[in-house]
This record gives sequence, C-alpha cells and structure tokens, in this order.
Amino acid sequence: MDTTQRTEQQRSADRRRRELLEAADRVVLRDGPQASMNAIAAEAGITKPILYRHFGDKSGLYAALATRHTDALLNSLRAALDAPAERRERVEATLDTYLAAIEARPQVYRFLMHPAEGSTGPDQGFDVGKHSAPLLRRMGEELAQVIEDRLDLGPGSQQLARVWGHGIVGMMHAAGDWWLGERPCTRAELVKSLADLLWGRLAAAGDKIGGPGF
Repeated sequence: MDTTQRTEQQRSADRRRRELLEAADRVVLRDGPQASMNAIAAEAGITKPILYRHFGDKSGLYAALATRHTDALLNSLRAALDAPAERRERVEATLDTYLAAIEARPQVYRFLMHPAEGSTGPDQGFDVGKHSAPLLRRMGEELAQVIEDRLDLGPGSQQLARVWGHGIVGMMHAAGDWWLGERPCTRAELVKSLADLLWGRLAAAGDKIGGPGF
C-alpha cells in the first residue's frame, strides 16, 4: 500500500470517527449519563460491535468525547483570558465562560462528570473518578501554565502557579456542580461571588516581565 492510499484510509477513518462522536453527542444531549452504547450505535446506524471496534468500550468512547468537549472548553477559556479588558473583567469572563458552558449543555456535563448516574446493565459501575479526574487535572495544568506565563509570583512561582491553577479549577468545578443542581442564584451572582473570593492575590500580583500580561 502506498502513502497516498494510507493517507486516504486515515482520512476516511478520522471522518468516520467524527461522525460516530457526533452521533454519541446527540444521544448524550438527549439521555445524559444514561446514554448507552446500544443507543449510540442505533443513532449512528451501526451495530454495537462496530462501535466497539472504533472505541473499545464505553470508557474509550467517554475518553474521546471528553477530549472533544474539553478541547472546546479550553479554547473558550483561553479566548476569555486573552480578551482586551481589565484583569478583573477577564477573571469574571473566564468564570462565566465555564459556567455558561455547563449551563448550556447540562446533559453533556453530567455525562462527563457523573457518568455512573443511572447506569444499568453492562454500563453499570462506570468509575466516575477514574475518568473525570483527569479532565479536571488537565484544566488545572492549563490554567497553571497561563498563570505562570503571565503573573510575577516571586520565589517558587512555578509551584504556586500550579497550586492556584488546580485550586481555581477545583473551585469552579465544585461551585458549578452545586449551582447547576440547585440554582440558588443567578449565574452573574455566582460569577461575582467567585471573582470576589479570588481577587485579593490576583489583584496584587504584577504582570510577568516579557509575558503577555494578565
């Protein structure tokens, strides 16, 4: 098989994988954590063994969907952090971007962060922590890198940036999870309250010399 044939086969496989993920997305938007491999296969117009051939099992499909949605969310968060605005406005915009994302697609959020809810049959016992924790760690590392690149935190800045990055992501996740379930206040009120909590050290830190600024 020549290079052209291999490239075309890879493109075809990538295209088919995207189509299957789009079908999975439609089922997740409808069913949330109850989305099953059977339902996803039916939505895609294929048999479950073919779905297994592409993703292995629900864990493999979950990982692919998680990457797809986390990539999109991180792109939105980066855009909020890079917006031409004062630092406080960008902090609030970043918090709001995360909360708006989980509010807009709550079933996707619950599938990614609470995938065992309502699972039965072969999907029962899906390990929430094993699969959702890496998503939060990835977001924490991404935010830590932003903080390290942009803020002058003095001695031990790399470690402190990681503490802040993971701490902020943990706060956003826990507060957002609670808020999405109970809706005790408006999104704007939650954003302001969380920004107030963060603002002390963020306001005091200077921009890193030669960095893009924060």
